[in-house]
Amino acid sequence: MSDSGATSQSATAHAPHLRRVLTLWDLVFYGIVLIQPIAPVPLYGVAQKLSNGHFATIILIAMFAMMITAVSYGRMAALYPAAGSAYTYVGRGLNPHLGFLAGWAMFLDYLLQPLINTIWISTALHERYVHGIPFFAWAAAIAGIITLLNLRGIRSSARANKTLLLVMFVVVGLFVALAIRFLLRGNGVAGLFSTQPFYDPRTFDSHRIWSATSFAALTYIGFDGVTTLAEDVENPKRNVLLATVLVCVFTGLFGGLLVYLAQLVWPDWHGFPNLETAFMDVCRRVGGTFLFNAMGLILILAAFGSALTGGLGAARLLFGMGRDNVLPRRVFGHLSPGSSTPIYNILIIGALSFLGAVVLNQIGNAYEHAGELLNFGAFLAFMGVNLATFWQFAVSAQPGYRKRILADIVLPLIGFVFCALIWWNLNTLAKTIGGIWFVIGLAYLAITTRAFRKAPAMIDFGES
Repeated sequence: MSDSGATSQSATAHAPHLRRVLTLWDLVFYGIVLIQPIAPVPLYGVAQKLSNGHFATIILIAMFAMMITAVSYGRMAALYPAAGSAYTYVGRGLNPHLGFLAGWAMFLDYLLQPLINTIWISTALHERYVHGIPFFAWAAAIAGIITLLNLRGIRSSARANKTLLLVMFVVVGLFVALAIRFLLRGNGVAGLFSTQPFYDPRTFDSHRIWSATSFAALTYIGFDGVTTLAEDVENPKRNVLLATVLVCVFTGLFGGLLVYLAQLVWPDWHGFPNLETAFMDVCRRVGGTFLFNAMGLILILAAFGSALTGGLGAARLLFGMGRDNVLPRRVFGHLSPGSSTPIYNILIIGALSFLGAVVLNQIGNAYEHAGELLNFGAFLAFMGVNLATFWQFAVSAQPGYRKRILADIVLPLIGFVFCALIWWNLNTLAKTIGGIWFVIGLAYLAITTRAFRKAPAMIDFGES
């Protein structure tokens, strides 16, 4: 062996690298924490209305699309283990300019995360607990508290998150047990089995099913966070892919069970006092006031924690873009003296959360509109990752790579088509606002890259 070869081997052996300590099940647990086992619960009433009482069906259709997309995420994560996921995969697998646009779409989701949670908490408090305080006052209070806590640098701890997850499982498990008891008392064992939640010929409408699926897909938002741990995982080529798929399957099947039982307990989906908090009424029917309040409490706490984390993540992402001159540095790249807090960005996110909640509430169906707008960016990114996977493995594969028809061509293209169908069936408001956002990003890209002749600016999603 030559000296140069020995030197190379020695350098490789001593090069710093991350320890791969996370197992497959560590990744799966992490994904469940990100999505949360109650993910379909806040969507229940709105999804029932949009699908004419077929939430169980649309959550499974969305699961199919997400499973295929999860395969694409897992395969790309094995190649490019970096923060930014869709942004990185599309930029490296397809084209840097398309990657920037995928990142711009993801950026919209970061901005909307605190908004959608502000809307849900304000609606729940106004409609179910303190009617005398108007919605806009609750929105101002929630957005203000979240902004104040983020300005003070207060974050939820890992222990608090695990405790909340445990409480969620306890409350949800109690609901499952009490719902089964309720159905057994009503119609015996036969009461547990019905095809009506999946297909009711009196109300089934294929167009409404596809339109509602675009909203139900919110259940799975966050599954791609698993891929950000690709550098810390044992056997990442196998485990990241498996974990992303298993997280989607667990979310779909467990969420589907909750939805199925709720539909059997409350077949008349027209009769909810409030759509955003409809699942709480189902809980009251099977478990009385205690379960109603227990479910309401964990939903509010989960939404509050998500808004707090999402608001800080969005503010830090704005800071990264300001620091790197993707956005004006004087405002977005500013840190308060003596701290690492991007105060202007936190204030901007808080103002957007409040104003967005009030405006959407005036339009009507605020939670539905916010959810579909969030999916506008998410599904553009999903389409990009599926297309990047096809291009990476089927078109521009390394010499000597043996292409596989199913894995490299069929699956990513089917995932692309399914995500495109879901995206296309978003409501008009979501496509209008999202389209304006996308055009702004496209115009910015064209100007800063001299009509796409230069490489685009980098968006550092590691800041979030």
